[in-house]
Amino acid sequence: MVKKFLRLEAMRRSLVLTDDAARHPFLASLPPHVRRGAEPVPARRPRLSLHDLRDFLTAYSACFVAVSLFIA
Repeated sequence: MVKKFLRLEAMRRSLVLTDDAARHPFLASLPPHVRRGAEPVPARRPRLSLHDLRDFLTAYSACFVAVSLFIA
C-alpha cells in the first residue's frame, strides 16, 4: 500500500520546470518580469561609533557585575 502511494506521488510531480533558470517551483510560477527583479544594491558596511562602543561596554559591565554578585 505504502509503495503504491509513493509511486503515484512521484508520478504526479512534473519533471520539467517552466523555466530552466527558475529551479524552485515558486520561482517557476512567477512571471519573468517579477523574477528578474531590480539590480541588487551593494550593502554598505555599518560603521561603529564611540556611542556603540560605550553601549557595548555598559552592557558588558552590567552583566559582569550581575554575574559576579550572583556567584558571590
